[in-house]
Amino acid sequence: MNEPKQDRSRATRLRLLAAAIDTLAEQGWTATTVGLVATRAGVSRGAAQHHFPTREELITAALDHMFDRRMAEVREQAGRTGPLSTEQVVERIVDCYTGTMFKAALQVWTAAAADPELRARILPLEERFGRTAHRVVVEQLGVDDADLRVRGLVQATLDLARGLGLADVLHDDSKRRRAVVAAWAAQLEAALR
Repeated sequence: MNEPKQDRSRATRLRLLAAAIDTLAEQGWTATTVGLVATRAGVSRGAAQHHFPTREELITAALDHMFDRRMAEVREQAGRTGPLSTEQVVERIVDCYTGTMFKAALQVWTAAAADPELRARILPLEERFGRTAHRVVVEQLGVDDADLRVRGLVQATLDLARGLGLADVLHDDSKRRRAVVAAWAAQLEAALR
């Protein structure tokens, strides 16, 4: 039985999005072309351009899709395990900032700093990503961020996670990172309770 055309189209699109993230993370902004992503996804350049006429459209769609998927995974993991400890919440958000998705996004953010058109595309995504990540941390900690002190602590956690992600870009920083996560989680737990 043949796979319906709509399902094949959706599968092609998802392969392109995943290939774009992997290519960005491994090879950087300049090397990430629609042609290279298409090759990596196992589709023709024409098929890639049918879904995403420009590199910027492909990359912003990839970041948007992968971020949503990653946040859904974080929420699902918490739903399966029940309430998380403060350290588990911090570990999970730091994992989001030390993975392939963050490394890919960092390439785009860096390129956007020098490209006003790309920056205009990326700023709304970055703002949405920041709000969503903040909301996920608030949910998982089970706190009320109407309290400005709590809001600041959650933002500090996100800033710490981003900084640890940056530290991990050039070399494996996991040993030091584990110690930092444990120390921050203890401080955060004390401050929140």
